[in-house]
Amino acid sequence: MDILHVSAECYPIAKAGGLGDVVGSLPRFLNQIGHVSKVVMPMYRTKYLYSHEWQVVHKGYTNMGNWGFDYTIIKEKSDTQGFELYLLDINGLLDREKVYGYDDDTERFCAFQLAVLHWLNQWEKLPGAVHVHDHHTALIPFLMMHTYVFKRLQHVPTVLTIHNAQYQGIFGWDKVGYLPQWDSWKRGLLEWQGNINPLASGIKCAWKVTTVSQTYLTELTNMSNGLESLFEFEKGKCSGIINGIDVEVWNPDNDKYLTEHFSITSFDSGKAKNKKILCDIFGMDEEKPLFIFIGRLVHEKGADLLPQVILDSFNHIGRKMNFLFLGSGDHDTESKLTMLKSFSKGDYDVYIGYNETLSHQMYAGADFLIMPSRVEPCGLNQLYAMRYGTIPLVRKTGGLKDTVIDLADKHGYGITFDNASVGDITNAIYRALELHQEKKVFRSLRKKIMELDFTWHRSAEEYSTLYQSFQ
Repeated sequence: MDILHVSAECYPIAKAGGLGDVVGSLPRFLNQIGHVSKVVMPMYRTKYLYSHEWQVVHKGYTNMGNWGFDYTIIKEKSDTQGFELYLLDINGLLDREKVYGYDDDTERFCAFQLAVLHWLNQWEKLPGAVHVHDHHTALIPFLMMHTYVFKRLQHVPTVLTIHNAQYQGIFGWDKVGYLPQWDSWKRGLLEWQGNINPLASGIKCAWKVTTVSQTYLTELTNMSNGLESLFEFEKGKCSGIINGIDVEVWNPDNDKYLTEHFSITSFDSGKAKNKKILCDIFGMDEEKPLFIFIGRLVHEKGADLLPQVILDSFNHIGRKMNFLFLGSGDHDTESKLTMLKSFSKGDYDVYIGYNETLSHQMYAGADFLIMPSRVEPCGLNQLYAMRYGTIPLVRKTGGLKDTVIDLADKHGYGITFDNASVGDITNAIYRALELHQEKKVFRSLRKKIMELDFTWHRSAEEYSTLYQSFQ
């Protein structure tokens, strides 16, 4: 089946979060099992744009309300990502470096969606499905089904994948003129709680809706930033499909960011060598177990709890472990974590910012990964960590609950806790220290988690089954 993915992000072209990772991987693995997946995204001014070769495949003119605009679509010549990649450019709206964070984001993504459909409407052979991702593209199902200008597209199946329901793209009815003419009787398909809500509209209008884990789908009926009743009403067409990881990129045996590689047969020495590299860089004792956190330093990730976790762990458990954190986000959390460096006795450090090389080195060298997330639709860090033999300590929420089974279960391989609280996290660290002392058990768990299958192959098959239900 031909599938067109429409997204605001796609790694490595432009990425702000897990959405980019998914759109950068899923289409390639769908193609490997026989589909023809393509991706269209905005043409941000990124390094990737200037380092690859492109060809112009379409030029068009359309309008957003009273404003008419030209758009251009270019295609990467060599398909280096394993799928056809198209970038759509609109001068003055999409020709920027950052993905999000502009005052006119509503206009930017409305215009993007309209241009995509204007282009698609001219295809001689329409795709078998249009797969849209998050609120930035979630108006597309409504536009395809209920606007007169895109009437030709109304029978093309649509799939909406929700990567994070907290962000919905809400805007007021004063901007309804941005949309092409539509049947006013369909107003309810756009509206939610008095506003135009793109994500809510996508949930109502898409043929199928997926989330990135089954537990997250269940949680959305109780915690989805105002959409709880909608998810309950539409649950019949919803399903949860766990994200996968790209084991070509995340492979300790040939990771381009590592100097010391290891495999399932050499992880003892390989982990030790990578840990020594980290400890030498940050002045830590490599004999102590190393706990890491990698991610955005925001409330959603439970990062605001980390400063007190450090203090309580050292005060109540003792200075028996090392902590190393990598990330950026909330300025107050950044400041508190930075200030704690003066409290360190060679057992704590933090790197504020983004560093891809360091993140791979941390997964390879650490003993434990801490993920105290309040919200985690799927989570990829725990999957990366297990691929590198690093045992996850996670809160039981969303995809973390679906992918990490506690050691208390006979099939378990990680440490889980119920609440995003300092006490629960500290207790999980205490359990991890006890586990670390049981050398044989600890080693067998490392081997076990490295053998777990969280590849995209499994997830792609589930999406394939979903698409084939349209035929």
